[in-house]
Order: sequence, then structure tokens, then C-alpha cells
Amino acid sequence: MQVVGIDRDQQALRAAQLRLDGYGDRMQFWQGNFADYDPGRMSFDGILADLGVNSNQLDQCDRGFSFRQEAPLDMRMDQRQTLTAAEIINSYSEAELADLFYQYGEERCSRRIARRILAKRPLQTTTQLAQVVAGAMPQPTKGKRKWRPIHPATRVFQALRIVVNQELQALKTFLETAPAWLKPTGRIVVISFHSLEDRIVKQQFRQHPDLQVITKKPIQATLLETTSNPRARSAKLRIAARRSGISPSKWDELA
Repeated sequence: MQVVGIDRDQQALRAAQLRLDGYGDRMQFWQGNFADYDPGRMSFDGILADLGVNSNQLDQCDRGFSFRQEAPLDMRMDQRQTLTAAEIINSYSEAELADLFYQYGEERCSRRIARRILAKRPLQTTTQLAQVVAGAMPQPTKGKRKWRPIHPATRVFQALRIVVNQELQALKTFLETAPAWLKPTGRIVVISFHSLEDRIVKQQFRQHPDLQVITKKPIQATLLETTSNPRARSAKLRIAARRSGISPSKWDELA
């Protein structure tokens, strides 16, 4: 058996290489966007795409993915690219920022936030941006509970990360091309972490002519799993298989 590991982050690949060094040439590693990968003549029994941000990326303050510690507004998964979150925050127009936050972060207060950012920029660090976003939020009506269970900057940071790394377009491209990499009845498994990703995976699995959906509903982490790994609470796993000459009635036996 041979495994190919793909990641845009050089640090993640180095960590994987060290951990899996004992498997020798059974492991191959490729740095880049999975949407750009070319397997050549190789075909696979299975493909697993984990769309989540690496926990190490969140925990390393210098990468700028988290607003919980001060860091440059970076958010690049691949340090070779030039576009950063700082460039977007400090150069986009009010309308462009508002549309970005609404479309990719599903942020209801996108216009208020964009207006506040323009009034306060330039912004260079994650904590500066988080404070500006929090300051743009409407105060809850007296006597009513706060309607936000998450930090006010969560959706804005999600939107910026998606745009900096072109995540949704890369996902669409990957899901269009990856089924051709599979052997007949080979499986493709995708773990997504927010509704925008999951919606794309669900639609692409259903619409792709070479795929048969295995999981009618996404598989989610159990209470035991989320207790030991809280970051898994929003994960959704979907599975599809490459079609072959098998009768549709036999797919349930393969699932």
C-alpha cells in the first residue's frame, strides 16, 4: 500500500514526514493545494480530505489564524503566496469587506463591521482586528440574553481565512477532479467544519456523475469524541464512492 500526503503548509508536511519516517517509500509527500494535485497514472482506493485548519496553525501565534493571541494578520496556509489578511483588511473598500464578511462568514453585522474597520485602519494584528469587530457589535437589549454564543470576531476571521487561501474555490475544483483519481468503488471521504464547506460537499457528491453517495446524512462526532477533542464538535464527515458496473441495489452492502 502506498499513501500520498498533501498539504499547503510546509510545517505540517515536515511534521508528517518525521512521524511517518518508518514507512519509507510507501509514503509520498506533496506541498500544494489539493486542487492542483496531478496523480499522473496513479489511482487510489481511497481519498481523505480534512478541510479543517491544523490545530498547530491555530496554536502558533505568528500564523495569525486566531484572535486569542496577538499576531500579524497573516492567515496564509502556504507561506509562498503573497496575499495576506492584512492586505485585505487595509486595502479593500467598505463594500468589498462587507460582502466578504457576509458571503464567507455569514456575518449579519457585516456592514457595521466594515464601516468600523475603515474608521480604525490601518490594522496590523489579530487582536487589533478582534477589538474593532467586537466594538462594532450592537449591544444586547437590557433584560435580554446575549444572542452570540461565540466570540464576535469568529465569523470575520473565518471569512478572511477562506478568502486569503481561496478555500471554497479550491474545494469545488478538488471535488470535480478527485473522483477521476479513484479506482472503481473507491471511496472519497471529506471532513468539513462549517456550513459553507458542507453545502458544497453535499451538492458536489450528489451532482457528480461518477459518484454514488454513501452517507445520506453527515457523520458527526460523538459526545465522547468532543469531550476529548472540543475542536471536533463542528466536524461533518461525508462519504461517496466511484461508480462502477455494480447495480444500485448493491451499494447498501458496500456502505
